Amino acid sequence: MAQTFHRMLAPADCTLCLIDYQPAMFFGVQSHDRKVIIDNVQILARTAKLFEIPTVLSTVASESFAGHFLPEVAQAVYPGHPVIDRTSINAWVDPNFQEAVRATGRKRIVLGGLWTSACVNFPAFSLLDEGYEVFFVADACGDTSREAHERAVQRMVQAGVSPITTLQFTFELQQDWARSQTYDGVQDILKGFTPYGQQVRFSKWALGAHASEAGAAAIAAE
Repeated sequence: MAQTFHRMLAPADCTLCLIDYQPAMFFGVQSHDRKVIIDNVQILARTAKLFEIPTVLSTVASESFAGHFLPEVAQAVYPGHPVIDRTSINAWVDPNFQEAVRATGRKRIVLGGLWTSACVNFPAFSLLDEGYEVFFVADACGDTSREAHERAVQRMVQAGVSPITTLQFTFELQQDWARSQTYDGVQDILKGFTPYGQQVRFSKWALGAHASEAGAAAIAAE
């Protein structure tokens, strides 16, 4: 499948895969502030749910070693959603993971996971081999050192995996603040998990309830 780096993500064409956001994996992360990763994973999950994007959740050895998937996502955002538990480092070699991805019928896969150099790298390369177009959310991944994360990022980029950031994922899907169906939901995500959310709160306070990035036309339509 030809890579189309210039074509932005759309709600109808991608699947989100969140891999191994578990206590044992978080303990090893030294490349990022772990709280930032926790917030970013919540942004990804909430954005995907808002835009009705199929999402695959997966863990490794959850009962015997690594612990359960981050509850802020698995319970708060996707209660009752299946979480595919594996023994393999590479999620793609697990038949249940493969089945869940293929069942979406989509060929653009967005990955986030811990750690970057293994649980993100490995399925990324496998997905490329299978003809998927693959993206990874760099600031929602982490590794045992900054060096480990950066080298893993380099390797994926060299292989043809496209790097994006958490808010880039959200904004590519929203595209236009005049899209009223998802406008409030995106604003709630920003207010709940980003510093920019404070600006949103301030604007609403300073300019009144009709303050909106959608512009005067949207305000007039209310």
